[in-house]
Amino acid sequence: MAATKSGKNAKNRQTSASPKPAAKPSKRAALSATAIRSGLSEGAKAPAFELPRDGGGIVSLSDYAGKKLVVFFYPRADTPGCTREAIDFTRLSSAFADAGTAVLGVSGDPLRAQEAFRNKHQLSVPLLSDEKHQMLAAYGAWGEKSMYGRTFEGILRTTILIGPDGRIIRIWRNVRVDGHADDVLAAARAA
Repeated sequence: MAATKSGKNAKNRQTSASPKPAAKPSKRAALSATAIRSGLSEGAKAPAFELPRDGGGIVSLSDYAGKKLVVFFYPRADTPGCTREAIDFTRLSSAFADAGTAVLGVSGDPLRAQEAFRNKHQLSVPLLSDEKHQMLAAYGAWGEKSMYGRTFEGILRTTILIGPDGRIIRIWRNVRVDGHADDVLAAARAA
């Protein structure tokens, strides 16, 4: 029996050592690769977008031509960190307006979830829905995450400040929520 068992182990070792054909990348993996290749950097032209927003209508980058724009990408509506972040941007919305800067929030949530989030927390910042993750990928806000030892594709908490000329002024990646909106406001005022 020991000989059979060791024979099986030898066979398993051979099988695991032999090369396997490459699997076709999934749609999610392709989006992650797009985020990595987006090459979005400060000074680069902001990628165009056109997305539905809470309350109806479509919002595009061209709507903000000649103005500064902050876009904050958050993982999921009505979760603790995302709620604090959206409330902070709402709290500072008049200060952003005084600095000549519009603010948009973007997640992959459907419009119904965005509207419930807005209503529950009385948010005044427009919330855009990117269910297909195209804008998220273009702005480098979609990629590999890990939580509790599990790796998965998802929204990377990111904020982008776009100048009146449509170029990226500043990128905040791996955002920590506390004090973040205030930091972004200071950068918008200085720009």
